Amino acid sequence: MKALLATVISLALTTVVIGNAYYQKKQFYPSIVYLTNSNPSMAVMYLQAFILVLLVGKLLRKIFFGQLRPAEFEHLIERSWYAITETCLAFTVFRDDFNPKFIALFTLLLFLKAFHWLAEDRVDYMERSPVIGWLFHVRILTLLMLLAHADFYFIHHAYQFTASKGPSVQLVFGFEYSILIIMIVNILIKYVLHTIDSRWEAPWESKAAVLLYTELAINFLKVLLYIGFVAVMVRIYTLPLFAFRPMYETMRSFKKAYNDVVLSRRAIRNMNTLYPDATPAELAAADNECIICREEMHTGAKKLPCNHIFHAACLRLWFQRQQTCPTCRLNVLRAPAPEPAAAPAPPAAQPPPPAPGPVPPPFPNMPNLPNMHNMPPPPPMMAWGMPPPPPPRPASLANLTTAELQRMEGNERRNIEARLQLLREIQAMLDASVLLMQQYSTVVANLPQNNATVSTQTDIKIEVVNPPTSASASQAKSEPDVVPTTSSYKPPAVPSTSKADLTDDASMQPDTTTDSTNRKRGKISEMPMRPQSAYMMWLNSAREQIKLDNPGMKINDFAKKAGEIWKSMKDKTKWEEKAAKAKEQYAKDLESHNARESGE
Repeated sequence: MKALLATVISLALTTVVIGNAYYQKKQFYPSIVYLTNSNPSMAVMYLQAFILVLLVGKLLRKIFFGQLRPAEFEHLIERSWYAITETCLAFTVFRDDFNPKFIALFTLLLFLKAFHWLAEDRVDYMERSPVIGWLFHVRILTLLMLLAHADFYFIHHAYQFTASKGPSVQLVFGFEYSILIIMIVNILIKYVLHTIDSRWEAPWESKAAVLLYTELAINFLKVLLYIGFVAVMVRIYTLPLFAFRPMYETMRSFKKAYNDVVLSRRAIRNMNTLYPDATPAELAAADNECIICREEMHTGAKKLPCNHIFHAACLRLWFQRQQTCPTCRLNVLRAPAPEPAAAPAPPAAQPPPPAPGPVPPPFPNMPNLPNMHNMPPPPPMMAWGMPPPPPPRPASLANLTTAELQRMEGNERRNIEARLQLLREIQAMLDASVLLMQQYSTVVANLPQNNATVSTQTDIKIEVVNPPTSASASQAKSEPDVVPTTSSYKPPAVPSTSKADLTDDASMQPDTTTDSTNRKRGKISEMPMRPQSAYMMWLNSAREQIKLDNPGMKINDFAKKAGEIWKSMKDKTKWEEKAAKAKEQYAKDLESHNARESGE
């Protein structure tokens, strides 16, 4: 539907352009001159020519190939993009020869390249197709004959043009059609081999080797052509950038074909010399079906180092393309290493001979000890009296018995548990000390500058009526909220920060007028507590939850984790409003405190 719509639109535009030119000039030749000198008219004509080429291509594709398979269509699109890019690069090299004839020749070259690619994919499909009819052979042979005639014609034309008029853009066309004629030869050889193989009932064992050597020879010829073309272009024109990608692809294909030939020959040689034939007992014990050809194995089977068994002929065909086991992908090029012989057991250590003659008792003051006749002599000592070093621990645990291994394992586990328990206690003590230091820092930060008044953890103003009672309550409040759970830990004594204690401490210092007045009245005016930030308010409420979510977290990691959570929070309005209210309340309390101080 899209192709039909594009055809109708282009045909309508072409009709309008030609009708307009003929309407203005009234004659054929002036109309042609007008069309060639008008850029919009030429653009419409180029579009119409492109549509006609596509229609002819679809018609020929329908005749010679029928319906394209998805893989063939995908390969055609992929190669076409590369070819169009290389054509645009070629335009930059031959910009002096840029004219409608030049564009037409390159369009025809791309058109013929597309049919060469489709013919190559369709011949490769012969090996995988179970049924091939006579129509397939007629189409392929006719197409190959037409393409070969076209390639030879354009090669001859390029040669004649270059010989008569000197180097020109025809060098590129002659080189491109030479590559295409080599491709035709490769396709024809594959077609003949596949046709012969399809006529035989038994698989043709030499087919893979012939294909491998054919591919090597074809790629070698292409490499020679590319090298010669680049050398000529560099000498006459400039560096042909449009030829670099296909030249690189050709060289890589040649290298791969050469490696395939070398590795396949090596794998087949290893199969014939290193791998034994499978015995009937081994075939009976294992599954005697060859997974390559799906037929039963009776004779002529080879056993790979991985103990997988296949037909020798199937393995030979398999090794032409890849040198691995078809089942487990073992690299068959690695020669099987002989198993190392077991080392002889070391001789048992002989006990040293007993000392000659009677050995005197070691303690002369104890004559009742028996005379040690059969005791071996002590180990030799160093000249300066140092004992020899202890024997080294065994390098391997294979010589130990099961009981010794279990005993060693138990001892090591107990040691690890003891060390872990000690580390937990140390961590708890460190956490407690850090919390205490934080509380000390908070108390010191809330102290007033004149040391006459002090802030508490609440906003309630307390009058000093009974100093001992107030001091005990303050001392109870000043203990840390979190205490380690280890039995060996005892919280340190915390300096009291209550009003009564501070009042008593202040009475021992030189008195001021304000302090004496307040002391006569029996009360101390309280300084309001500085407000906390929104982050600290949130942290005080979320501290326990963070610890529950991350047990065993260190204090540095805790601070970092809390900062990350606070930064990732999207809704902080609640805590910011609380902090703002606390700041407003602090300002009011500070103002009233200053008013009371000035009034008193």
